[in-house]
Amino acid sequence: MRIARFAGDDDPRFGVIGDDNGVPTIAVLNGDPLYAGLNLSGQKIPLADVRLLAPVIPRSKVVCVGRNYAAHAAELGNDVPTEPLIFLKPNTSVIGPGEPIFYPDQSEDVHFEGELAVVIGRICRDISAADAAKVIFGYTIGNDVTARDLQNKDGQWTRAKGFDTFCPLGPWIETDFDPSKVQVTTRLGEEIKQDGNTSDMVFTVPAIIEYVSSFMTLLPGDVILTGTPDGVGPMTVGDEVSVTIEGIGTLTNSVVSREQ
Repeated sequence: MRIARFAGDDDPRFGVIGDDNGVPTIAVLNGDPLYAGLNLSGQKIPLADVRLLAPVIPRSKVVCVGRNYAAHAAELGNDVPTEPLIFLKPNTSVIGPGEPIFYPDQSEDVHFEGELAVVIGRICRDISAADAAKVIFGYTIGNDVTARDLQNKDGQWTRAKGFDTFCPLGPWIETDFDPSKVQVTTRLGEEIKQDGNTSDMVFTVPAIIEYVSSFMTLLPGDVILTGTPDGVGPMTVGDEVSVTIEGIGTLTNSVVSREQ
């Protein structure tokens, strides 16, 4: 099931994406499905008549895993971590599909990082890897945008990864999804830059949830970015970056100047 957050002529709403006699539609839900469940309103809207938004705005946090693909760690001259390397992005960094990534004037080296994103479905702490599926609402696509020069300069990653617009998410949440072996592809314009597979993750999704929940409570709507394959690189003003994950879809954003 694909659950989207969208805007039409009124406030943002949620819906289930489907097909009505060959026309892509969105069946509108009553309330936020993370809290109200899948409660259909009976209204259907052609998908072409709405604008998709970030499928979730984390009320609490975006948890990220660094260097979770060995080839990516190597391309930046880093060792593979012996346990998950965790950092956070603020929820103010989240944008949706089609929204612009603002290139900050503090940086001269902003990179794309296409990633599989996990959406947490319920409050949890100390969850074992065996029980991780019980707390997952679904999966979406993320782009862990990074000011690489600031990351290297600061020595810690909060500023480099925390700018407004530095966490595109979307285009929807897929609830029926096996994350163990799917392609993650990033295109800059028409050129493929990243082409990895989640089977190459150092730490699997269940292992990540077990580790993170051992020291912090995860809340409904929290997002976990699971790391990026090798091939990361710079993007500049005017570029369009698209992250595709097999079985979910494609998240596309353009890069614009902060001054615009």
